Amino acid sequence: MSHAEGQQGTDVGVPRGPGAAATAPGAAATGRGSAATVLVVEDEPSIADVLAIALRYHRFDVMVAGTVREALALAGRTRPDVALLDVMLPDGDGRALAGELRDRHPGTALLFLTARDAPAEVVGALGLGDDYITKPFNIDEVIARVGAVLRRTRAVDVLPQRPPLRHGDLELDETTYVVRRQGRSAQLTPTEYALLRFLVRNGGRVVPKEQLLRHVWQYEHPAESTVVETYISYLRRKLNALGPPVITTRRGVGYGLA
Repeated sequence: MSHAEGQQGTDVGVPRGPGAAATAPGAAATGRGSAATVLVVEDEPSIADVLAIALRYHRFDVMVAGTVREALALAGRTRPDVALLDVMLPDGDGRALAGELRDRHPGTALLFLTARDAPAEVVGALGLGDDYITKPFNIDEVIARVGAVLRRTRAVDVLPQRPPLRHGDLELDETTYVVRRQGRSAQLTPTEYALLRFLVRNGGRVVPKEQLLRHVWQYEHPAESTVVETYISYLRRKLNALGPPVITTRRGVGYGLA
Protein backbone atom coordinates (compact mmCIF):
# COMPACT_ATOMS: atom_id res chain seq x y z
CA MET A 1 0.00 0.00 0.00
CA SER A 2 1.40 3.40 -0.94
CA HIS A 3 1.23 6.45 1.29
CA ALA A 4 -0.96 8.19 -1.28
CA GLU A 5 -3.48 5.37 -1.34
CA GLY A 6 -4.08 5.69 2.37
CA GLN A 7 -3.99 9.47 2.67
CA GLN A 8 -6.11 10.53 -0.28
CA GLY A 9 -9.77 10.83 0.57
CA THR A 10 -9.62 9.79 4.19
CA ASP A 11 -11.58 13.02 4.75
CA VAL A 12 -11.10 12.99 8.48
CA GLY A 13 -14.33 14.31 9.93
CA VAL A 14 -14.19 13.73 13.68
CA PRO A 15 -17.40 15.47 14.76
CA ARG A 16 -17.40 18.41 17.10
CA GLY A 17 -20.07 20.13 19.11
CA PRO A 18 -22.56 19.33 21.85
CA GLY A 19 -24.34 16.05 21.66
CA ALA A 20 -21.81 14.33 19.43
CA ALA A 21 -20.48 12.07 22.15
CA ALA A 22 -23.98 11.14 23.22
CA THR A 23 -24.52 9.32 19.94
CA ALA A 24 -21.11 7.65 19.93
CA PRO A 25 -21.56 4.01 18.90
CA GLY A 26 -18.69 2.32 20.72
CA ALA A 27 -20.67 0.93 23.64
CA ALA A 28 -24.09 0.91 22.00
CA ALA A 29 -22.91 -1.16 19.05
CA THR A 30 -22.47 -4.28 21.14
CA GLY A 31 -25.69 -3.89 23.07
CA ARG A 32 -23.56 -3.99 26.22
CA GLY A 33 -22.42 -1.44 28.74
CA SER A 34 -18.72 -1.74 27.90
CA ALA A 35 -17.18 -0.36 24.72
CA ALA A 36 -16.48 -2.56 21.73
CA THR A 37 -12.82 -3.32 21.04
CA VAL A 38 -11.50 -2.61 17.54
CA LEU A 39 -8.19 -4.01 16.29
CA VAL A 40 -6.74 -1.73 13.58
CA VAL A 41 -4.12 -3.49 11.44
CA GLU A 42 -2.50 -0.89 9.18
CA ASP A 43 1.19 -0.48 8.36
CA GLU A 44 0.98 3.21 7.38
CA PRO A 45 1.30 5.13 10.69
CA SER A 46 -0.60 8.21 9.52
CA ILE A 47 -3.60 6.13 8.42
CA ALA A 48 -3.50 4.02 11.59
CA ASP A 49 -3.47 7.23 13.67
CA VAL A 50 -6.45 8.68 11.78
CA LEU A 51 -8.47 5.51 12.33
CA ALA A 52 -7.49 5.19 15.99
CA ILE A 53 -8.30 8.82 16.82
CA ALA A 54 -11.70 8.68 15.13
CA LEU A 55 -12.62 5.33 16.69
CA ARG A 56 -11.58 6.44 20.17
CA TYR A 57 -13.58 9.64 19.78
CA HIS A 58 -16.60 7.43 19.15
CA ARG A 59 -15.89 5.52 22.38
CA PHE A 60 -14.41 2.38 20.90
CA ASP A 61 -11.48 0.71 22.66
CA VAL A 62 -8.71 0.55 20.04
CA MET A 63 -5.64 -1.65 19.57
CA VAL A 64 -3.24 -0.79 16.73
CA ALA A 65 -0.86 -3.15 14.95
CA GLY A 66 1.36 -2.61 11.92
CA THR A 67 2.13 -6.25 11.14
CA VAL A 68 0.51 -9.67 11.17
CA ARG A 69 2.69 -10.71 14.09
CA GLU A 70 1.71 -7.69 16.20
CA ALA A 71 -1.97 -8.20 15.37
CA LEU A 72 -1.98 -11.83 16.48
CA ALA A 73 -0.14 -10.94 19.69
CA LEU A 74 -2.66 -8.20 20.54
CA ALA A 75 -5.63 -10.43 19.70
CA GLY A 76 -4.13 -13.14 21.90
CA ARG A 77 -4.20 -10.79 24.89
CA THR A 78 -7.57 -9.11 24.23
CA ARG A 79 -10.16 -10.58 21.90
CA PRO A 80 -11.32 -7.86 19.49
CA ASP A 81 -14.99 -7.41 18.68
CA VAL A 82 -14.03 -6.23 15.19
CA ALA A 83 -10.79 -6.08 13.20
CA LEU A 84 -10.05 -3.50 10.49
CA LEU A 85 -7.49 -5.20 8.25
CA ASP A 86 -5.27 -3.72 5.59
CA VAL A 87 -4.77 -6.31 2.85
CA MET A 88 -1.08 -5.65 2.17
CA LEU A 89 1.12 -5.87 5.27
CA PRO A 90 4.92 -5.97 5.65
CA ASP A 91 5.07 -9.54 6.97
CA GLY A 92 2.06 -11.13 5.28
CA ASP A 93 -1.37 -10.83 3.77
CA GLY A 94 -4.37 -9.38 5.59
CA ARG A 95 -6.55 -12.12 4.13
CA ALA A 96 -4.39 -14.82 5.71
CA LEU A 97 -4.52 -12.87 8.98
CA ALA A 98 -8.32 -12.85 8.70
CA GLY A 99 -8.31 -16.64 8.54
CA GLU A 100 -6.13 -16.85 11.64
CA LEU A 101 -8.35 -14.46 13.57
CA ARG A 102 -11.49 -16.30 12.46
CA ASP A 103 -10.03 -19.63 13.64
CA ARG A 104 -9.02 -18.23 17.02
CA HIS A 105 -12.01 -15.95 17.62
CA PRO A 106 -15.04 -17.04 15.51
CA GLY A 107 -17.19 -14.18 16.77
CA THR A 108 -14.83 -11.38 15.71
CA ALA A 109 -16.17 -9.28 12.84
CA LEU A 110 -13.67 -8.68 10.01
CA LEU A 111 -13.59 -5.60 7.79
CA PHE A 112 -11.02 -5.18 5.02
CA LEU A 113 -9.44 -1.89 4.00
CA THR A 114 -8.37 -2.25 0.38
CA ALA A 115 -7.47 -0.09 -2.60
CA ARG A 116 -8.67 -2.88 -4.89
CA ASP A 117 -12.27 -2.46 -6.00
CA ALA A 118 -12.50 -4.94 -8.89
CA PRO A 119 -15.54 -7.25 -8.51
CA ALA A 120 -13.35 -10.32 -8.01
CA GLU A 121 -11.43 -8.58 -5.21
CA VAL A 122 -14.65 -7.45 -3.53
CA VAL A 123 -16.19 -10.92 -3.70
CA GLY A 124 -12.98 -12.43 -2.34
CA ALA A 125 -12.92 -9.99 0.57
CA LEU A 126 -16.56 -10.70 1.46
CA GLY A 127 -15.86 -14.41 1.34
CA LEU A 128 -13.30 -13.99 4.12
CA GLY A 129 -14.85 -11.24 6.19
CA ASP A 130 -18.01 -9.34 7.02
CA ASP A 131 -17.52 -6.14 5.02
CA TYR A 132 -14.96 -4.20 3.01
CA ILE A 133 -14.08 -0.53 2.63
CA THR A 134 -12.25 0.71 -0.45
CA LYS A 135 -9.45 3.25 -0.35
CA PRO A 136 -9.50 6.19 -0.46
CA PHE A 137 -12.14 6.14 2.26
CA ASN A 138 -14.21 8.63 4.23
CA ILE A 139 -13.64 8.26 7.96
CA ASP A 140 -17.33 8.75 8.73
CA GLU A 141 -18.13 5.77 6.49
CA VAL A 142 -15.58 3.66 8.37
CA ILE A 143 -17.21 4.51 11.71
CA ALA A 144 -20.66 3.77 10.30
CA ARG A 145 -19.56 0.43 8.82
CA VAL A 146 -17.90 -0.63 12.08
CA GLY A 147 -21.05 0.22 14.02
CA ALA A 148 -23.28 -1.59 11.52
CA VAL A 149 -21.25 -4.79 11.42
CA LEU A 150 -21.11 -4.87 15.22
CA ARG A 151 -24.86 -4.44 15.54
CA ARG A 152 -25.50 -7.47 13.38
CA THR A 153 -22.66 -9.75 14.50
CA ARG A 154 -22.67 -9.03 18.23
CA ALA A 155 -26.45 -9.33 18.52
CA VAL A 156 -26.02 -13.10 18.78
CA ASP A 157 -23.67 -12.76 21.76
CA VAL A 158 -26.10 -10.74 23.85
CA LEU A 159 -28.90 -13.26 23.47
CA PRO A 160 -29.60 -15.47 26.49
CA GLN A 161 -29.00 -19.18 26.08
CA ARG A 162 -31.74 -20.54 23.84
CA PRO A 163 -32.55 -23.77 22.07
CA PRO A 164 -31.24 -23.92 18.49
CA LEU A 165 -33.29 -22.24 15.77
CA ARG A 166 -34.83 -24.74 13.34
CA HIS A 167 -36.34 -24.71 9.88
CA GLY A 168 -36.88 -28.04 8.16
CA ASP A 169 -33.64 -29.96 8.59
CA LEU A 170 -31.69 -26.79 9.40
CA GLU A 171 -30.52 -26.28 12.97
CA LEU A 172 -28.73 -23.06 13.90
CA ASP A 173 -26.62 -22.90 17.04
CA GLU A 174 -27.19 -19.49 18.64
CA THR A 175 -23.77 -19.34 20.30
CA THR A 176 -21.26 -20.88 17.87
CA TYR A 177 -22.41 -19.75 14.39
CA VAL A 178 -22.71 -23.41 13.40
CA VAL A 179 -25.46 -24.74 11.11
CA ARG A 180 -26.32 -28.44 11.15
CA ARG A 181 -28.19 -30.59 8.63
CA GLN A 182 -28.68 -34.34 8.66
CA GLY A 183 -25.93 -34.90 11.21
CA ARG A 184 -23.39 -32.73 9.38
CA SER A 185 -22.29 -29.20 10.28
CA ALA A 186 -20.68 -26.12 8.80
CA GLN A 187 -19.16 -23.05 10.43
CA LEU A 188 -20.66 -19.75 9.27
CA THR A 189 -19.15 -16.29 9.45
CA PRO A 190 -21.09 -13.90 11.70
CA THR A 191 -22.64 -12.19 8.66
CA GLU A 192 -23.58 -15.48 7.01
CA TYR A 193 -25.17 -16.53 10.28
CA ALA A 194 -27.06 -13.24 10.65
CA LEU A 195 -28.43 -13.60 7.10
CA LEU A 196 -29.52 -17.23 7.55
CA ARG A 197 -30.98 -16.46 10.96
CA PHE A 198 -33.13 -13.70 9.47
CA LEU A 199 -34.35 -16.02 6.71
CA VAL A 200 -35.17 -18.73 9.26
CA ARG A 201 -37.10 -16.29 11.44
CA ASN A 202 -39.17 -15.39 8.37
CA GLY A 203 -40.02 -19.05 7.77
CA GLY A 204 -41.04 -19.82 4.21
CA ARG A 205 -41.74 -16.18 3.31
CA VAL A 206 -39.82 -14.56 0.46
CA VAL A 207 -37.84 -11.68 2.00
CA PRO A 208 -37.17 -8.71 -0.33
CA LYS A 209 -33.53 -7.83 -0.91
CA GLU A 210 -34.10 -4.30 0.41
CA GLN A 211 -35.43 -5.71 3.69
CA LEU A 212 -32.39 -7.98 4.06
CA LEU A 213 -30.05 -5.05 3.51
CA ARG A 214 -31.81 -2.95 6.13
CA HIS A 215 -32.20 -5.63 8.79
CA VAL A 216 -28.99 -7.64 8.30
CA TRP A 217 -26.54 -5.03 6.99
CA GLN A 218 -28.16 -1.89 8.44
CA TYR A 219 -27.88 -0.22 5.01
CA GLU A 220 -30.08 2.86 4.70
CA HIS A 221 -29.79 3.26 0.91
CA PRO A 222 -29.52 -0.30 -0.41
CA ALA A 223 -30.57 -0.05 -4.06
CA GLU A 224 -27.12 -0.41 -5.65
CA SER A 225 -25.57 -2.99 -3.33
CA THR A 226 -24.82 -6.55 -4.51
CA VAL A 227 -23.75 -7.76 -1.07
CA VAL A 228 -26.92 -9.84 -0.61
CA GLU A 229 -26.32 -11.82 -3.79
CA THR A 230 -22.72 -12.41 -2.75
CA TYR A 231 -23.62 -13.75 0.69
CA ILE A 232 -26.52 -15.83 -0.62
CA SER A 233 -24.01 -17.58 -2.90
CA TYR A 234 -21.73 -18.27 0.09
CA LEU A 235 -24.62 -19.64 2.12
CA ARG A 236 -25.82 -21.83 -0.74
CA ARG A 237 -22.36 -23.32 -1.15
CA LYS A 238 -22.14 -24.24 2.54
CA LEU A 239 -25.73 -25.46 2.93
CA ASN A 240 -25.79 -27.44 -0.32
CA ALA A 241 -22.69 -29.30 0.86
CA LEU A 242 -24.78 -30.60 3.77
CA GLY A 243 -28.00 -31.51 1.99
CA PRO A 244 -30.47 -30.63 -0.78
CA PRO A 245 -30.79 -26.98 -1.93
CA VAL A 246 -32.82 -25.01 0.61
CA ILE A 247 -32.46 -21.31 -0.32
CA THR A 248 -34.99 -20.20 -2.91
CA THR A 249 -34.86 -17.16 -5.20
CA ARG A 250 -37.84 -15.17 -6.39
CA ARG A 251 -36.20 -13.25 -9.23
CA GLY A 252 -36.66 -9.53 -8.88
CA VAL A 253 -38.18 -9.94 -5.41
CA GLY A 254 -35.91 -11.63 -2.87
CA TYR A 255 -34.96 -14.84 -1.11
CA GLY A 256 -36.52 -17.45 1.14
CA LEU A 257 -36.17 -20.98 2.46
CA ALA A 258 -37.80 -24.06 0.96
